Amino acid sequence: MSKITPEHLARQAVVYIRQSTADQVINNRESQRRQYGLADRARQLGWSEVVVIDDDLGRSGGGTARPGFEKLLAAICEGRVGAVVSIEASRLAR
Repeated sequence: MSKITPEHLARQAVVYIRQSTADQVINNRESQRRQYGLADRARQLGWSEVVVIDDDLGRSGGGTARPGFEKLLAAICEGRVGAVVSIEASRLAR
């Protein structure tokens, strides 16, 4: 039995991408490639609407005052999100 229900799939999957510093953004392309690749994984799992939020590249996850994170929270609160996809939990918050 799948944990992904038709109700989940009727909403968008949101891929949240973040790297902590500008140096990581410039020098750690493999991390970016893997994070952006999560959009393809969401489609493989059945989502037709996949939104990528990458507004927080180069921003620390230590606080919630991040434009992309705020956009993600707003979409969740509005009931538009069926799944949040991130390479690891620390990308969302520390």
